[in-house]
Amino acid sequence: MSKIIRQTVTFKASPHDVYEALMDSKKHAAFTGGKARISREVGGNIMAYDDYITGKNVELVPDKKIVQDWRAVDWPEGYFSRVTFNFTAIPEGTRLDFTHSDVPEGTEAEFTEGWIDNYWKPMKAFLEK
Repeated sequence: MSKIIRQTVTFKASPHDVYEALMDSKKHAAFTGGKARISREVGGNIMAYDDYITGKNVELVPDKKIVQDWRAVDWPEGYFSRVTFNFTAIPEGTRLDFTHSDVPEGTEAEFTEGWIDNYWKPMKAFLEK
């Protein structure tokens, strides 16, 4: 079992705008640079980064929380991890508390850096322009 990746990021944007950046397929594609198809229903499928990431929505609380079962295309067949995004309004905008559990053992460092480089940095640029 791998360790849990925990990250906290702040955005100068409302919780609604941060939630929408992750859940709206067009906005997600705009900040990541890869095609995305994201269902807005619990149990609905998700795809991001041109099919590199697939999964499904487990829990959705608009503007507050997203929980998804998530996998990368190069992981063992049927292997899923879990990502959780919690949004809190703060005076500066939004605090996003993020966890990613059950990543394949030995890939924790890659994914720790990957979230920063592929999500948080481009999301900040997208939301704070």
